[in-house]
Amino acid sequence: MSKKGAFQFIVLMGLVSLFSDMTYEGARSLTGPYLGLLGASAFVVGLVAGLGEFIGYALRLATGVVADRTRNYWLLAFIGYGLNLLAVPLLALAGRWEIAALLIIAERIGKAIRKPARDAMMSYAVRQVGPGYGFAIEEFLDQIGAMLGPLLLALIVYLNKGLGNLGSYRRGFAFLLWPALVAMVFLFVSRFRFPSPEKFESQEKWIKKKLDRRFMIYLIGLSFLAAGFADFPLIAFHFQKQHILAGASIPLVYTLAMGLDAIGALFFGRLYDRLGLGALMFSTLLSSLFAPLIFLSRSLPIIFLGITCWGIGLGAQESVVKAVIANLVAPEKRATAYGIFNALFGLAWLAGSALMGFLYEVKIIFLVLFSVMAQLLAVLFFFLLHHQSRKTDNGL
Repeated sequence: MSKKGAFQFIVLMGLVSLFSDMTYEGARSLTGPYLGLLGASAFVVGLVAGLGEFIGYALRLATGVVADRTRNYWLLAFIGYGLNLLAVPLLALAGRWEIAALLIIAERIGKAIRKPARDAMMSYAVRQVGPGYGFAIEEFLDQIGAMLGPLLLALIVYLNKGLGNLGSYRRGFAFLLWPALVAMVFLFVSRFRFPSPEKFESQEKWIKKKLDRRFMIYLIGLSFLAAGFADFPLIAFHFQKQHILAGASIPLVYTLAMGLDAIGALFFGRLYDRLGLGALMFSTLLSSLFAPLIFLSRSLPIIFLGITCWGIGLGAQESVVKAVIANLVAPEKRATAYGIFNALFGLAWLAGSALMGFLYEVKIIFLVLFSVMAQLLAVLFFFLLHHQSRKTDNGL
């Protein structure tokens, strides 16, 4: 269980993420229109999406605790990935919107089952190579899949347009069985190559093995960070409503943002291993600029600068945020901590996105002020955490 072995494990699990994201991110680009073609109303489409996300985040509270108590990380990973990935190609067989809706929600449940266990296993390995760098590699490969999935599905739908929208969508979902199977193959290889990832972490003594005050401070900071970070659909809505960008240009901008996400993850992951929480404070300050640059300007160069801040900030969140937990929480409680983090982060993001959508309709400047202030408050709590952590042996 050497440093080289830890790196190999990180890359293998990163490849699992790459092909997994190709599968379900590709599918998510078409699930809304697909439900509509099967006869679902706009209300049902919104309800299914919202319910799936809510269950997918809330359930992680329980699956994190189960992972820590049973220590059977691989079993949860296989159950979760199996449900998460195989629900997607089964959409091709759905003849009614009710069945498709159940499969969409099942896919989110699968992710909830495997996420805390997977993050815990990764946290043991990244402690060998540097938590920031380790999680950054995973996020880099993850985002490659997130970029390739929708592009691949768009190509398949285009090549099968003679089948009509419903037929071409079904052909696309069926094709996603291949990356799903490749992801499962890499998961099997990871399991048999590294059956006990917890052995990657040295048996160092942790001063506190419970989730203490520092973890609570961190969660509050993360909640403000998530609440103030606008989801891309709201940004895309703004582009179209204000006639800034439209049509195929919007997905291309999103693809660019995902590429910047991958680069940001690598840069800030490395920076975290050198500077600690200073890297997270810096990335949050940088991402706080996206709202005024995107929502208050009609100049494309300034808007693209805002997209750059948004994409890089997202990448830093995906790598550094999880790395901090690896340094903050003892191994015995880490899956529980990741479960709590994922659930709270997702719920704060949902609440913040809803509030920003409301503020957008009232006055755009209110949205911008809320977004900037929420992220600056996050920086304040990260600074408080940094001050608290200087008093411990495993400071951040």
